[in-house]
Amino acid sequence: MNIFVIMKRTFDTEEKISIKGGQIDNSGAEFIINPYDEYAIEEAIVIRDEHGGEITVVTAGTQDSEKELRTALAMGADKAVLIDCEDVEQMDQFSTATIISTYLKDQKADIILSGNVAVDGGSGQVGPRIAELLGMPQVTTITKLTINGNMATIVRDVEGDEETIEVSLPVLVTAQQGLNEPRYPSLPGIMKAKKKPLETLELDDLDLEEEHVVAKTETVEIFLPPQKQAGKILEGDVNTQVTELVSLLKSEAKVI
Repeated sequence: MNIFVIMKRTFDTEEKISIKGGQIDNSGAEFIINPYDEYAIEEAIVIRDEHGGEITVVTAGTQDSEKELRTALAMGADKAVLIDCEDVEQMDQFSTATIISTYLKDQKADIILSGNVAVDGGSGQVGPRIAELLGMPQVTTITKLTINGNMATIVRDVEGDEETIEVSLPVLVTAQQGLNEPRYPSLPGIMKAKKKPLETLELDDLDLEEEHVVAKTETVEIFLPPQKQAGKILEGDVNTQVTELVSLLKSEAKVI
């Protein structure tokens, strides 16, 4: 089975984000595999171990992404592909989906997995956009996946409920929390990862020009949410508290 996983390098979820000059200041920040993509990698390993085949992890980014790709290889992926986008001045979900789908269109994938969302942007667009560009069925926010021959039975999260879908391969799925428990890279896995193939491609290798992948969207402003004020404890009997609460909602919170 030919299995592909779309991976993104993101800020460590424990990082404290700061804004400098209207941009996110990432100097000295720690980066990790997007946590939702870890679910996708783990599920790919489970599929490979049950049905055979090969796992390729793909990312579109800079050379800095090699570290996270090596981590994916240490988890158990077979090979990795870095599509170098260092020279692309502005990228968005359109750019990423165009680049990765161009690579995947000649790969004859049986199944493509990605995270449901990236924890930095949270758009959830890249996976579905790639499926559309490839003309491939897609199922998002999956929490269970069973493959039998050329068919997949998938359970997906639908706002607190579940939906079960049967779909033929090839298919693209996006992984939701609860699908599995991603493994930690073992020491033998880390050592093996050093010898596993990691291919770097340029846009030219995909017959893409920079103008083909320029972002379709523009970030107008980046800002941190307002600092939360300390809460207030209302005293007195119930009637006094209700009267004061209504007054505060009108005068301070201005919600009524």
